[in-house]
Amino acid sequence: MTRMVNCVKLGKEAEGLKFPPYPGELGKKIYNNISNEAWQMWVKQQTMIINEYRLSPADPKAREMIEEEMQKFLFSGESITPEQFVPPA
Repeated sequence: MTRMVNCVKLGKEAEGLKFPPYPGELGKKIYNNISNEAWQMWVKQQTMIINEYRLSPADPKAREMIEEEMQKFLFSGESITPEQFVPPA
């Protein structure tokens, strides 16, 4: 049976994640409150942020920025979109 969560990002009940996608308390919060659909939206947003800002996930400052943007995107809807970003056609 599929695990359902009340997704705070989408504002509806939806299929939950199969496991916490991030370590620690934040991972537990995501697992309990974010749907698989919303997580996939974040993965696309994260890729765009990494590419547009040319971030290296190995850099601690970049990881800190990505985590901050992840929390904003998933829980408050305030994530950034780089000024120069042009969505693919």
